[in-house]
Amino acid sequence: MSSLQVELVAADRKVWEGEADMVQARTIEGELGILPGHTPLLGVLVEGDVRISTGGSTNVATIDNGFLSVDRDKVIIVAEAVDASQIG
Repeated sequence: MSSLQVELVAADRKVWEGEADMVQARTIEGELGILPGHTPLLGVLVEGDVRISTGGSTNVATIDNGFLSVDRDKVIIVAEAVDASQIG
């Protein structure tokens, strides 16, 4: 199974980068789950948690408003502020 390349970016720095099996985030239209092979997408994110699942474990980062871009198994999440203290 292929994986997603994920970048989590705050306004002033790249917070986290790595591979994931799935990414979950909340957009203005509702909860969104991204798996490998997802169609290209640009979504507007609302304040809340972003869940990045890899190999059976899930890392959680809390963001404020931002956006999410998906293209060719690459997910880029950009937010003004990111609390990634729970990402190991």
